[in-house]
Amino acid sequence: MHIELPIGPNVLMANDVPESIGTTNENEHRSKISISTSSKEEADSIFNGLSAYGQVEMPLINSPWGTYFGMFRDKYGIEWMISFESN
Repeated sequence: MHIELPIGPNVLMANDVPESIGTTNENEHRSKISISTSSKEEADSIFNGLSAYGQVEMPLINSPWGTYFGMFRDKYGIEWMISFESN
């Protein structure tokens, strides 16, 4: 399942991973939340705020596919993906 919710100039996306895709361990959720931001600074702010006291899985970097991208699990165990793509 997939959802895309525009919020101002940003987009909040979420998805789940069906069991047919494969097994997960007890530390992995079957859903992730993704936010596409309107600037690099906004991506940094959201990433740093939500990842505080959590676990950064991939720091925000300029990815090989051209997007400023990072992933983390927040202090409540929710998995997030934050990205910014310049036009």
